[in-house]
Amino acid sequence: MEDIITIAPARANKMAVQPEGKLLFGMGAPLAVSMLVQAVYNIVDSIFVSYLGESALTAISLSFPIFILMISVAVGTGIGINSLISRRLGAKRHAEAEHAAGNGLVLMLISMLAFVLFGIFATRPFMRAYTDVPQTLEYGVTYLSIITTCSVGLFMQIYCERILQSQGKNFYVMLVQISGAVFNIVFDPILIFGLFGFPKLGMAGAAIATVGGQTLAMLISFILILSRKNEVRLRMKHLRPSRPVIRDIYAVGMPTIVLQALGTVMALALNGILIAYTETAVAVFVVYFRVQSIALMPLFGMTSAAMSIIAFNYGAQNKKRVMRTWKLALITGIVMTMVMMIVFLLLPDQILGLFNATGEMLRIGRAALSIIPIGLVLASVSIVCSVLFQAIGKGSYSMYLSLMRQLFVLIPVAWLLSKLFHEVTAVWWAFPVAEVFTIVLALLMLTRVYNERIRTMPPVPPI
Repeated sequence: MEDIITIAPARANKMAVQPEGKLLFGMGAPLAVSMLVQAVYNIVDSIFVSYLGESALTAISLSFPIFILMISVAVGTGIGINSLISRRLGAKRHAEAEHAAGNGLVLMLISMLAFVLFGIFATRPFMRAYTDVPQTLEYGVTYLSIITTCSVGLFMQIYCERILQSQGKNFYVMLVQISGAVFNIVFDPILIFGLFGFPKLGMAGAAIATVGGQTLAMLISFILILSRKNEVRLRMKHLRPSRPVIRDIYAVGMPTIVLQALGTVMALALNGILIAYTETAVAVFVVYFRVQSIALMPLFGMTSAAMSIIAFNYGAQNKKRVMRTWKLALITGIVMTMVMMIVFLLLPDQILGLFNATGEMLRIGRAALSIIPIGLVLASVSIVCSVLFQAIGKGSYSMYLSLMRQLFVLIPVAWLLSKLFHEVTAVWWAFPVAEVFTIVLALLMLTRVYNERIRTMPPVPPI
């Protein structure tokens, strides 16, 4: 019983033979749909929580940076695993792909343990650093302690998804993600408000619904991996840590963790800037980013599929398929974000009204939803460039882009505008300004990567 996952003999991988457009949308559509469902869940979750009061919505916003950090570590490690497995499968080095999967599982478990310890010992000190309003503090401690100490579902779900995704099995990933999101959507109001005989748990109910959905998704993903034939086989010997394998995983994964974790730094810094005006501005900030996820999550689904395709064909030295896939992903990203930008600009009151917005929240929110989305289309270009960098093993470039967007430009500009104009509306302009700087850097990096790594690839891939 040495095997944990059983596989069939290797066959021709569809990522090497299917037309790029059919492959990208065939793999990306299930991920886009599932991530869209999760994005809708995030909005529904905030809508229900808003009926507990603005303090509850502010508490979630203050907890948001830690939640971002958890996802950053899990997704970043998962991307490193995904990229390494896809490249090894493309190069027909199956044993090394299996070893990457085993070491990836160990890394995920260690990461999860760190957040469990944070949840036990550090949630109250963290919340006290931002608020001394008793109700906001207690709401935040309750929510944050539950989602961190019960994070096993989040980490293991993402791990299993990346194993499936590295083989192009994104339909199964869609099933996993939708199942967890639907559980959350259904049980959020039930546990928050005590419907159908369930206890009324308030903020704790929102957190329990979240981790419950993650746990369900984890269980389903394990069943899929254990019951389906996979190209990746995981044995007990693959769990033994290997320094070269871990180094290869984090060569792509660590820059991704850092660049996504910058969202935590960005949220912490902006919360500090905004709360100096009013707690309402903090609530508006989290509302915008929850709604923005409707635009970006489907895009991330498509680009995640693109990364697997590009990584596989880069490993197989197929230049034509690498560039065709990237161009299709770029066009898709621009169209998606342009549509969402128009929606934000035309319907700010309707969007804010979903969150039980007060008059003050409407006033601040109208400006935010009219200014921040201006940079969405530019952001999509930078995101697709980042995907190419990650797929070919240049994850550090993605890190540099996020450093530019969220640390070197966004935060200093937001702080400077808050000091110069003394009005919260001015802070929102930092977002489109940051995207302008980021896209310039992204295009310069793209030129360099193309000339050094892609242009020199053989015109005909080796057999």
